[in-house]
Amino acid sequence: MEIMKIIGVAFVTTLTSVLLKATKPELSFAVTVTGVIVILLFIVDSLQSTLTAFTAIAQMTGVENGLLKILLKIVGVGYLTEFGAGVLNDFGSNAVADKVILGGKITIVMLSFPIIQSLLQLVQGFLQLV
Repeated sequence: MEIMKIIGVAFVTTLTSVLLKATKPELSFAVTVTGVIVILLFIVDSLQSTLTAFTAIAQMTGVENGLLKILLKIVGVGYLTEFGAGVLNDFGSNAVADKVILGGKITIVMLSFPIIQSLLQLVQGFLQLV
């Protein structure tokens, strides 16, 4: 299970960082950055299999390729927004993190317009049949 590896690396990184913070703060930061990089590498591995599954689902259902790309962009914006805001919160910039979250939400709304438009056209087509 990939999540067990991620949690394990996170706990070891945090414990090591906390223990080093009192004596060697610069080394504590390096350990934290290294742990984050290892976790991100685990996530990228999982992301590749997820993208493959999304592509297979799109081919099976006949969903437009453009809509699938928009959906993946929306998910990506959500994850990047959460990650960026989390890092900013960790550095104590809560006000800036809140603005990043607002910007992410607005971006998601803007990206979702083509999906909403396709959905409304589908409903309109159903209503014309009735």
